[in-house]
Amino acid sequence: MDSLAELDDRVAGCAACPRLVAWREEVGRTKRAAFRDWTYWARPVPGFGPSDAPLAIIGLAPAAHGGNRTGRMFTGDRSGDVLYQALYDVGLANRPTAVSRDDGLELHGVRITSPVHCAPPENKPTPGERDTCRPWLVQELKLLRPTLRAVLVLGAFGWQAALPAFAEAGWTVPRPRPVFGHGTRVPLDGIDLFGCFHVSQRNTFTGKLTPDMLREVLRTAGEAAGLAVK
Repeated sequence: MDSLAELDDRVAGCAACPRLVAWREEVGRTKRAAFRDWTYWARPVPGFGPSDAPLAIIGLAPAAHGGNRTGRMFTGDRSGDVLYQALYDVGLANRPTAVSRDDGLELHGVRITSPVHCAPPENKPTPGERDTCRPWLVQELKLLRPTLRAVLVLGAFGWQAALPAFAEAGWTVPRPRPVFGHGTRVPLDGIDLFGCFHVSQRNTFTGKLTPDMLREVLRTAGEAAGLAVK
């Protein structure tokens, strides 16, 4: 594949994992009462952001009534509310909210993706589903590599999924593999890899991840990527 646009189109047509295909489509049919007037995307959700981004953010998987409904990463759910507000606060997004694919949201030098592109039941993809989806992330990293300077990984699952993808994409990953932690910073073959607690409701409601903590790690990753942050 020669471009991220082509990759995104192919990701959106993937049907490799029967359990995830069945779940994403079932959620799209039954819907949530608050979204009964929506036509759900109910397909794999591709990455979002410019193709020449120096900073990538890697999450976990789309939410059943968030990305699986809207067709865009972290759009239409509470995790996205937290993430995009923080990106806006530090100058990496043009607006603080994300509600639909046509809401005018633009990211400044940031590409958001995930190791699993379909919404999984209970937000828990299996290791096999993670591994089946990995080639998409590998290809995305290869296409981003010419401009990529830093990567922020949200959560331990994303961290565990991202490191093998970096290795397959041609980066030299240290042995033993670096351990995930909030604020972890690992030099990785020409880029800086950062860890951050996931922006899940569990983490944000309990205070494990506060807005200040998220803004701080976004600023640090943005600076490492050479972006103008505030």
